[in-house]
Amino acid sequence: MNRSVRGRRGDGATRLAARLRVVGARAATAVGWALLGVAWATVAPVPGASPPRLADVVSVQVDGEPGVYRFSVGIESPDTGCDRYADWWEVVTPDGRLVHRRVLAHSHVQEQPFVRSGGPVEIDADTVVRVRAHLHPGGYGGVAWEGSVRAGFQPLEELPATFAPDLARVEPRPPPCAH
Repeated sequence: MNRSVRGRRGDGATRLAARLRVVGARAATAVGWALLGVAWATVAPVPGASPPRLADVVSVQVDGEPGVYRFSVGIESPDTGCDRYADWWEVVTPDGRLVHRRVLAHSHVQEQPFVRSGGPVEIDADTVVRVRAHLHPGGYGGVAWEGSVRAGFQPLEELPATFAPDLARVEPRPPPCAH
């Protein structure tokens, strides 16, 4: 079975629509944190400025059979080298349980967006999951996708950076970035 919803490099409308849906949420979250005196990510917010860009999931494709699916996840991230890069993507249940994490060992500065596969992902065809990426440093908060193998995947309207943030401390975690 091969079910996918893809945002291709040339499909700017798909990526733009997904990004626009989260921009408002990011701005509202940044304002909320600013009102509490907390810096956004690792940079203090500047009045009127957008929060830093994080790693966005731009496509999800699934192959395989129930219990042993292989996910191929497209990511677009503001990689600059080992100082800033997407360091993993993960499959998470809507209640915040980690199902699978694919660790990325290095930056992809010259390869944007990029696709990496991982598995086996132990879910049934009808299990709804979320697929999101993590940026080092910066964390979660980019565009995430939700769906099931049977129904397909779509960008989420909004997945706040506060959704299951403790998973960032759960193994497996990446080794030091390979140059």
